Amino acid sequence: MIPPTTGDNAEDPRADTDSVPASESAESTGDSAVDWDALPGPLCTRLAELAAAALGEMRAGDVPVPLRPVMRFAVAKRAKLGQSNLLAAMRDSAVFRATVLEWCRKNRPGVLEPWQSDPLAAATAAVLLGTVTAPHYVELIGYRSEHGRLRERCDSAVSRAEKLSKENERLRGELAEAREAAQRAEQYSGADADRLRKRLRQQGVQLKEYKDEVARLGAELERLTESKDRELSEIAGERDRERGRALDERARAQRADREAEVARQSAREARRGDEVRLALLLETLEGSVAGLRREIGANRRGDEISGPRPAETVSGVRAHSGTTDDVPDVAALDRLLALPAVHLIVDGYNVTKTGYPDLPLAEQRDRLAHQAAVLAARSGVEVTVVFDGANVVAVPNAGPRGVRVLFSEQGVQADDVIRGLVESEPRGRQLVVATSDREVVDSVRKRGAYAVASAVLLERINPG
Repeated sequence: MIPPTTGDNAEDPRADTDSVPASESAESTGDSAVDWDALPGPLCTRLAELAAAALGEMRAGDVPVPLRPVMRFAVAKRAKLGQSNLLAAMRDSAVFRATVLEWCRKNRPGVLEPWQSDPLAAATAAVLLGTVTAPHYVELIGYRSEHGRLRERCDSAVSRAEKLSKENERLRGELAEAREAAQRAEQYSGADADRLRKRLRQQGVQLKEYKDEVARLGAELERLTESKDRELSEIAGERDRERGRALDERARAQRADREAEVARQSAREARRGDEVRLALLLETLEGSVAGLRREIGANRRGDEISGPRPAETVSGVRAHSGTTDDVPDVAALDRLLALPAVHLIVDGYNVTKTGYPDLPLAEQRDRLAHQAAVLAARSGVEVTVVFDGANVVAVPNAGPRGVRVLFSEQGVQADDVIRGLVESEPRGRQLVVATSDREVVDSVRKRGAYAVASAVLLERINPG
């Protein structure tokens, strides 16, 4: 709370500003709680003058619609006649308020000094800059305006009392003269002396009434000053409490929004993953059913089914899965790739360093990706090549057509990415992992994938 000034300091504006903490002089990052509809008259006039001057330099298309009728007026007339519209535009339009602020910085930088000796100028700067002290300055200007009005009333009463006192002195002089005249003409004019005494008594009563009025107005001024001080203190405390509650509510709302967004994103990702897995599983089942129908149709003899039973076929397939020895040659690999909806996952550097380790890493990646693209085009299988991204400076935007090329993130090994790819596939889809890394082989076998040695894959994809 800024205490009112009295006595010799009543006209010293520094007495009203030195009590504001220096920590509140910085610009607020949020909107100050200024009630634009309850600004004091002097502050409204000052803001309207600045807004009217800034309005003259705006382009016609950028001028708010309510202000366009006053554009043709001069600056002074514009500020006087369009004051309400100018203040409403500054209240409702952040763009117009920023335009006025920028004009002041360019043309009148002294207006934006927050610690000016004139409280009205300091309040103008605080409102334009939107500082946290702006509401207090607005209250200070309102208080000073109210105090000025009361002071004018008090000065008027004092002036009237002085006039009455002078009139009383004049009447006393007249009375003295009348007494002298009465003494001279007492024997002739006793009635005139009574009339003058009566008039003197009336003037004395009137003078006493005026003095009582002056005393009453002084007491009223003191009471209003104390009441205003208490109200300002209570308002400041309540606003601090409301600001704290608003900050707490905003923090809780932002935290709830972030948690809700994370939950929605997780649900969307999970739903997309389930949809992809379901689609791949359906594709695998459709291919398997079509293959079984063709197989049954080709081997059916009357009511008997020739060839091995389905259980025996599955047993035979699984008997050749799990280790690098399970796919001993290219023929076994071709049989695996002929299965419906097969997904071939290649351990990139494990294969390239087995086949052509002398080439630079970039050329190794490029060569393997193009060879895998040829294999995908011929066999129709889905191919994913995984490289370790630790030493890759520039990750390519896309690989060859028909091949998905992935790079592990910093701190993540390509082996973990391969395990994640196998884990993400639906149960029942045929997966083939090309690697000679024993740990990778053992981990993908547990998830139902086939393992083929890097040398066997190189024999299949190398020309000649």
